Amino acid sequence: MLTVALAKGRILDDTIQRLRAAGFSPPEELLGTRKLVLEDEEHPLRYLLAKPSDVPVYVEHGAADLGVVGKDVLYETQADVHELIDLQDGRCRIVVAGQSGLDVKRVTRVATKYPRYAQDYFRTLGRQIEIIPLTGSVELAPIIGLSDCIVDLVETGRTLKENGLIELVSLHDISTRLIANRRSYQVRGSEVDDVVSRIRRSLCEGSVAR
Repeated sequence: MLTVALAKGRILDDTIQRLRAAGFSPPEELLGTRKLVLEDEEHPLRYLLAKPSDVPVYVEHGAADLGVVGKDVLYETQADVHELIDLQDGRCRIVVAGQSGLDVKRVTRVATKYPRYAQDYFRTLGRQIEIIPLTGSVELAPIIGLSDCIVDLVETGRTLKENGLIELVSLHDISTRLIANRRSYQVRGSEVDDVVSRIRRSLCEGSVAR
């Protein structure tokens, strides 16, 4: 039985639908349960529900054979895992955002949940910045003067607009990825390949179960 770590939160519903489209049967209760481990009754898969930032950790260290998580998390954690497939779900982007008229080349303080993205981008501009780590509503930081701008995940831009902020620079397009533990990929290759081939087929057919 393969163990698959799934990220709780905004991408979970899309992930479940993607698995169903590939012919698997993740239990209905995944979306509403407090249980953290559930099994697919029709296929040899066990699902772990975890915080997005923990999914690559479980996979890298072998607690899970496979995982589904956003590219943003993979970039930030730099986990040593196999990135197998772009699942094309949960599409959004990492952006630099701030108040209109801000010159990003003059930024000194950045509020973000994504310090690696922020540091890497501003390094390309030759800027040394102070990272202000936040885990909640980062849009508040430039409004109250805590930071010059933010680096954050944006889907529609509505929250930015409602708080008087604009997208200044788009850094990276984000979507969910199927990842694998490196040892599992070698030792349990046939089982992993079966999951991968089913998902690839569903992507080629453009099918998502609803």
